[in-house]
Amino acid sequence: MLSLAGLFTAALVAATLLPAQSEAVLAGMVVVGSHPVWLLLAVATAGNVLGSILNWAAGRYLMHLSDRSWFPVSRARLDQAADWYGRWGRWSLLGSWVPVIGDPLTLAAGLLREALWRFTLIVTIAKGGRYLAVAGVTIAAA
Repeated sequence: MLSLAGLFTAALVAATLLPAQSEAVLAGMVVVGSHPVWLLLAVATAGNVLGSILNWAAGRYLMHLSDRSWFPVSRARLDQAADWYGRWGRWSLLGSWVPVIGDPLTLAAGLLREALWRFTLIVTIAKGGRYLAVAGVTIAAA
């Protein structure tokens, strides 16, 4: 159970603006084989989606603090994510799994007031798909 909590935590942190490698944790746990792959996918996806929801909430409620020096995302990165989101709309959230742009994109979705239910649905598809691909490649390579 502790290992599942570790996977959940790694996935949650990886989806926030803090650096983490949940894919490596998932791949390692798939190789070890101590839990069913479907369970690992569910736990990793749940943690990662929750982290993205925290980003959405930060975008929705904390953007008035974005000019502070301690704010974890630069104004240029936020503007880039908002431009991307403005150009592609909610479907850009399918790219929320992409390193570097995915986390600011989820912040932009909150800033631009994307509905939480729609945000969660699209991000779950994107993040779950990424973990499914990681597990598939890991199984194929093992």
